[in-house]
Order: sequence, then structure tokens, then C-alpha cells
Amino acid sequence: MYLNKLKNTLNKNAFLTLSALLTLSLTSCKDDDPTETSAKLSKQDVGKLIFFDQNLSNPAGQSCGTCHAGGFAFTDPLHSIVSPGIVDGLFGDRNAPSVSYAQFSPLFHYDNNEGLYIGGQFWDGRAATLEEQATKPFFNPLEMNNTDVNMLATKIRTAAYYNDFVNIYGNISDNNELLNKITDAIATFERSDEVSPFTSKFDYYKKGEAILTPMEEKGMALFMDTLKGKCALCHLIESDPISGKILFTDFTYDNIGIPQNKFNPFYKIPSKHNPAGAGYIDLGLGKTTKSSDNDGQFKVPTLRNIAVTAPYFHNGAFASLEEAVHFYNARDVEPFPAPEIKETVNKDELGDLKLTEDEEQAIVAFLKTLTDGYK
Repeated sequence: MYLNKLKNTLNKNAFLTLSALLTLSLTSCKDDDPTETSAKLSKQDVGKLIFFDQNLSNPAGQSCGTCHAGGFAFTDPLHSIVSPGIVDGLFGDRNAPSVSYAQFSPLFHYDNNEGLYIGGQFWDGRAATLEEQATKPFFNPLEMNNTDVNMLATKIRTAAYYNDFVNIYGNISDNNELLNKITDAIATFERSDEVSPFTSKFDYYKKGEAILTPMEEKGMALFMDTLKGKCALCHLIESDPISGKILFTDFTYDNIGIPQNKFNPFYKIPSKHNPAGAGYIDLGLGKTTKSSDNDGQFKVPTLRNIAVTAPYFHNGAFASLEEAVHFYNARDVEPFPAPEIKETVNKDELGDLKLTEDEEQAIVAFLKTLTDGYK
């Protein structure tokens, strides 16, 4: 059943890719010059075609959009704990984060004033920029599995949109420079309004064009209460000083005590890719910084579209939003499994919030107002 579901999803993505190519080509034609077909595609258009091109994996069949599907808030449409790679039997090691709103994450850096690492891409900040992030899945054997840049370059040069690519970037012979332009195009698409639309009920509420229900209002009040729900301490509900947008994250890293997910299929992949097997410990930011002070810390994600991006946390440990909120509330007073890494767990801002069941439900109701596509 799982494989059939995956096959159906891949077929759907392939259809969407073809449809996107045909639509972009047709809309860019000039009526007075039939020889000009897709010559006027923008960098964003080409980036979108690359993003959804399933021919760019080895073997063909997986694109960026396979694990970050447009109709699913740019996350895994299968809601997998971790996403399967293009090679049968291989899986990534972490839950696929949403690409939506990733454009607003600042460059990965250490803030001396805060004493914290901030920004970057991926759960562990190992990519400083969107462009660097876009590079890595192409060559990850657990994802798209290209062996080198030459293999990817050959695929791009034979793609139906390559002439459009050349119209934007020129004819590039150096494959490393070609890769830079490929990731520039992808990042341009990822910075588009299509990927970060700000069309949730909450956004319309802030503009005075929607009314929250009493339960949603109660949830928002709890969310903002720094002594009760404490959510907004990390998932900021004020405008970001750079973008002017409310992003529901401070882009920092934290260990909130997530336990290992014993159902994670990454534990069972061949030892070539995971020598530790079920004993694998995910160091998170600590692997990036090479500091044990950061072991077990993962990036604070945006809560935009959180209601439709299950399962939750870096390893998909909780299947529902209700379970995730309850964990925040009662981690330290109920018999949850032990954290994967206990030494750096945040014990100040969660774990014993003393929220009632009704208050938990109110927070969930508010979080559901953050889903795009309200109007």
C-alpha cells in the first residue's frame, strides 16, 4: 500500500511538472512571432521547473517537489516520518521541513549578544543560504543520489527548459558554475509568493478581513502569554524586523527533549549509510558546530501551515498536532520516553505548563488559523 501511494504521488508530481512546463511555455509565446516559444520564461519560472523535475535524480523519478509538494505546504505529501529516497530501501534521516517561508531565515551565524546560533537552513543549520540548501539533496545518496555535478549537468542540458535556462544565464560550460546557476534559479522560486503566500486566516484577521472564533482567540491569548502557554517566546508573533512579516519563529535552535522515534525507517537502512543502526543518535546542531553544547538542538520551525505538515519535530516523533502540543505542556509530568539527548534539554520554557485539556485544544484551534489558502 505504501509503495502504491508513493507511486501515485510521484505520477501526480510528474503530471504537475509537465503541466507547469506547458503552461509556462504557452503563456510566454508571442502571438506575432510563432518562433518564440518559451524564450520569455523568468528565472522564477525556470526555478520552478527545476524544482519539480523528476529527471534530475539517479535514477529518474524524484525531484525537490517529491518531498516538498506544492499542494502540501511544500512538505512531504505522504506525511512520512522521514521521506524515502529515489533508491529503493533508503530513507532520509529527518522529517522533511517545509520550504514555505524558508526564504526569511537569516544567514546561519552566531549571535554574540544572544549567545545563540541563529538562521540557516535544514534542521541543523548546515546550509547557510537557500542556494546552499538547494545543492545538497541532488548529491545525497539518501535523496536524489546524483554521483557528481557532471551527472546533474548532463540532465539539465537535456531538459526541455534548458534553452530558457540559457536565455537567463547564458551558455555555461563549467559544470560547477552551472550548478551555482541551478541553485540560484531554485532559490528564486523558493523566494516567490507562491511558496510563501501569507494567505492564512490569521493573516486576514490581522488585516481586519476575518474574525477569529472564541476558541481561536483564547488559543491566541494562551499562545502569547509568556507565563502560561509560552509559545511566543520562540515562535514570535510580532513582525520580523527585516521582512516586516510575522513568521512564528525566532530562527534559533533548541533541544525540547524529543525522544527517539523507534519507527524511523532510517534506523533500518544498510549500514553503509547508517553504521549505528537503531543506536543512531541525531546530534542536530551539535554536528554542524562540532560542539557538545549544541547536541540535540534543532531549528525552531515556523508554525505557519503547522496543522497540515504532520508528523512533527525533526524525527516525526508525534503524529498529530494535539500530541505535539500536549508534549510541550506535560513533558516533565507524564511518562514520556526519555529525550534522545538529555544534557541540553530546555527545562525553562516547556514541560510543565499546567494547561488544561481545553486550553490545549484552544492552542490547537489557533494554530489551525495559520494554514495558507483561507481565501
